Amino acid sequence: MSLRFTVEAQAGQARRGRLETPHGRIETPTFMPVGTLGAVKGMDAAGLETAGAAVMLANLYHLRMRPGIEAIEAVGGLHRFCGWQRPMLTDSGGFQVWSLASLRRVDADGVTFSSHIDGARIRFTPHDVVAWQLRLGVDIAMVLDECPPWPITEAEAAASLARTVRWAQQARAAWADEALLPGSATAARGGLFGIVQGSAYRSLRAQAVDALAALNFDGYAIGGVSVGEDLPHRRDVVSWTAPALPAHRPRYLMGLGTPLDIVHAVGCGVDLFDCVLPSRNARHGTLFARDGVIRIKTARYRRDPRPVDAACSCPLCTRYSRAFLHHLMRSGEITGRMLATAHNLRFYLDFMRDLREGIELGSLTARVEETVRRYDERG
Repeated sequence: MSLRFTVEAQAGQARRGRLETPHGRIETPTFMPVGTLGAVKGMDAAGLETAGAAVMLANLYHLRMRPGIEAIEAVGGLHRFCGWQRPMLTDSGGFQVWSLASLRRVDADGVTFSSHIDGARIRFTPHDVVAWQLRLGVDIAMVLDECPPWPITEAEAAASLARTVRWAQQARAAWADEALLPGSATAARGGLFGIVQGSAYRSLRAQAVDALAALNFDGYAIGGVSVGEDLPHRRDVVSWTAPALPAHRPRYLMGLGTPLDIVHAVGCGVDLFDCVLPSRNARHGTLFARDGVIRIKTARYRRDPRPVDAACSCPLCTRYSRAFLHHLMRSGEITGRMLATAHNLRFYLDFMRDLREGIELGSLTARVEETVRRYDERG
């Protein structure tokens, strides 16, 4: 089964869509919680479902390192392994080309990593990355790409992009190879996304869009954003790239996710988002609420009887006070981190639902203006 994507409403370039996958429907634009090892830190699958998550992201690099593709396949594929029966997306390891630069070697045919766990050498090629994701039975698979850092010269970025395009061509051919489909329950075929690179150079981003569109991927991602560049460059890349991608395919902005980042990208026509920000910030005591950011460890909340967000229906906000969460976080109690994570993810998922509603009802502009007002200085 391939993916089916329908745009049901628009407000300018912003799209309200529906993405059908082998494991269910995704209403877009949406946020995908990041479960690097198959689980979001501090939340189980049932909690994610209750929060309203429709799709979860897992990281192929980390799952390949441990427990390994064979171990996951042996228990029936990634969904059964994780206990998550809704759609799943796996990254390809391309981000680790940037984040683990000291532990990898890139060549014309792929990437060789020295495991961050035990130093073992692991080879990633475009063909193998596709084969592994097919064996896992994911709904959305990403091609192997090279994610270059910033700053980088245009010539260096062009050479990196040429490599990424070659790898995309190889991945597309592998995805069409019926011989790679495993003969087990993990063989539900979802869709393969190409990843647009090109750093902060507009002409390179345009070249990447043209090259990948010609390969007719099931969806397209904007990669290589927030890898050292400043805010104007990040916003420019999204503004240039998203509207240029094929309109009949879903568009995914990889790894970028403050509320201001999201409203900007939604306005450019992006449909899917992921970011570790809500869960990571929660573990450090920074919470998102409808009236702005709350840094719960500060002394002002020591005797605050109010919920973090009176309009939120997460377990934290319906039962506990800011004072109690302040106490838990200052004491290092793991329950505090779990409650904060549940809240932040519920906030993000509700936030995306509100944006979908705004597109449907023609009130997106007002919602964007309100988001900018609340988070411009603090978000």
